[in-house]
Amino acid sequence: MGDIRAWLGIAFARHVRELVLDVNFRVSFPGSMFCSASSLETLILKNSIHVDVPCPVSMKSLKTLHLKDVTYKDDESVRNLLSGCPSLEDLQVDRGYSIHDAKIFIIAAPSLKRLSICDPCNGREGGGYVINAPCLKYLEIEMIKGCDFCLIENSPELVEAAIRNVSWIVNETILRSLKPIKRLSLNLSPLEVNLFAYIATELLINCPTGTIFYQLVYLEVYTHKVEWWNLLILMLDNSPKLQVLKITDCLPCPYYGLVGKKLSEQEYVPECLLSQLETFVWKNYDWTSEEKKEVATYILRNAIRLKKAYFFINRITRKCNELEERLQMLKELVSNSCHFVSKYE
Repeated sequence: MGDIRAWLGIAFARHVRELVLDVNFRVSFPGSMFCSASSLETLILKNSIHVDVPCPVSMKSLKTLHLKDVTYKDDESVRNLLSGCPSLEDLQVDRGYSIHDAKIFIIAAPSLKRLSICDPCNGREGGGYVINAPCLKYLEIEMIKGCDFCLIENSPELVEAAIRNVSWIVNETILRSLKPIKRLSLNLSPLEVNLFAYIATELLINCPTGTIFYQLVYLEVYTHKVEWWNLLILMLDNSPKLQVLKITDCLPCPYYGLVGKKLSEQEYVPECLLSQLETFVWKNYDWTSEEKKEVATYILRNAIRLKKAYFFINRITRKCNELEERLQMLKELVSNSCHFVSKYE
């Protein structure tokens, strides 16, 4: 530890701008070590590093901070570390599996523009995340499994978000933050889909525009969970400006039939299909599923302004006449001006 402190002292004395600390044995780094790091612009901490910051640090020039598999003495250490970085723009938090760690992870960063959180640990009952980042534009939340909440208190400038493989954290603050978003990727559990739909319905009651995602132009939806069908219908109905739709089949996956009302049973065609959708992409297209054939058929038949349609078939799928016939049938549903592509990848 003494050698590492000496090395850091030399680095900071020479006004280092980028620092990567990657160790495979437990090392405790007190916040006092970073009080003289005024020139530091990028800091990456990896693996067995334990962050102990009893008082705010002073890293006024720091713009990029990546925390991968590090642990924290307590909640205060997290707050003190981040509060000492007033210029922070890019924060990546990849938590490990230690339950002896910070419980409530508060991210209050006035200049933050990009935030990524991944937390696969199942033992953080009573804990969670609070995000207050008024300049945040890009948000990725992935594999938050054991937390009780994830609150977004202030992110009015958010334009792109990805929410994947999470449990129990979808709430009104997240949906309100997503309302002005332009690009969105969703991979939700069945429970999260139902919560998403319920909260969205409640928000619609007091929504002056009549739709929730009134600025959304790009949407990606994953199909390997029960209820994905309902999520797709909800998003199409509430995204009048949608221009690009990407559906991703996650293979291999168990078979799930469609749950809820079918697209063909809808009372009306979503506005985005009739007037806006220009690009439709289906990745790992499961051509053997009659339900997914129905979804593809409905979209291609009703997206009258479609310019590009791509169907990517997984390489493990065997070529056969039935597959070629089904793809040809889909191709015949689009206009001659639409560029239709099907290929293996």
